[in-house]
Amino acid sequence: MLEAKRIVFSEPNVVGLENFTFNPDPAEDEMAIRTLVSIVSAGTELACLAGTEDWAKLPFNPGYGAVGKVIAVGKHVRAFQEGDTVFTHSNHASHAMCRVLTVKVPEGLDPFHAVFVRMASVAMTALRVSSAELGDKVAVVGMGLVGNLAAQLFLLAGCDVMGIDLVEKRLQVARKCGIEMVLNPNEADPVETIRRWTEGRGCEVAVEASGNPQAALLAAELTGRKGEVILLGSPRKPLQANVTDLLRKIHLWQQGCVTFKGAHEWRYPVRDEALGFIKHSIERNTKILLRLIADGKLKVGPLLTHVLPPNRCTEAYEGLRKKPEEYIGVVFDWRSVSS
Repeated sequence: MLEAKRIVFSEPNVVGLENFTFNPDPAEDEMAIRTLVSIVSAGTELACLAGTEDWAKLPFNPGYGAVGKVIAVGKHVRAFQEGDTVFTHSNHASHAMCRVLTVKVPEGLDPFHAVFVRMASVAMTALRVSSAELGDKVAVVGMGLVGNLAAQLFLLAGCDVMGIDLVEKRLQVARKCGIEMVLNPNEADPVETIRRWTEGRGCEVAVEASGNPQAALLAAELTGRKGEVILLGSPRKPLQANVTDLLRKIHLWQQGCVTFKGAHEWRYPVRDEALGFIKHSIERNTKILLRLIADGKLKVGPLLTHVLPPNRCTEAYEGLRKKPEEYIGVVFDWRSVSS
């Protein structure tokens, strides 16, 4: 048994670090890891911290993406061995048992960059579900981690992309990531700007990546006839709106015949065993994205705004809650805790 530490949401908006006993002896098909770094998913984790997610009853141990070193493998595990550096779906904890998904990190890839694959996997779903093709115009509303990475992936797919956000710092980071066309709605009307950019046609695809339901209505206005609105962000806030206007936008040819598509990551199977029955899996997406990060094609360095030790977890979540213009990509460094 090992003495380990993990982050806990003990009650609404209260964060701490707790001790727990970790059994490093894996089952036949499991692996145990010593965590190096873990990444915060701001939207999901802040909702859990607020106590508004039914599936995350408090007290709750948050987090679902980490990079670590394998310290033990079950006897039926063949693809991994002790000492491997792996990405895994695990919580913010010094040690973890890999049960959901584990993928080897390419040799030489910085763990602080590799861990961003967790959010890139979420973002990739928008590209997967869309009908976007080479040369299409794509607007991405929300330039947080997921929106930024989604915009980069559409660029890599050969689309013309415009990133939209009210926070100027996020637009600055977007430019550093190669998203050259950005728009702040406080400075220019997004509907008019998109109309000019698309020569009056509207976008083929608009991605709502903020989770704000109001932004989904804006995305519909940015989309041209027979275009698509991709709902990438999970909506959590109530919305007061005339739904008839939206339904007319979806239904009537004169108003666009726009299609709405959900892009929740878990619509795809987790592991590659399902391939052959379905083209994509989360595991396949993760392997592709890790290679893109390793090759420098998917840029994550500018997104890493804060590296904090786990004992400063309160500071991390307070920053994400109160200073979203500064806290964009937050990664916990577990190396001194889990050594």
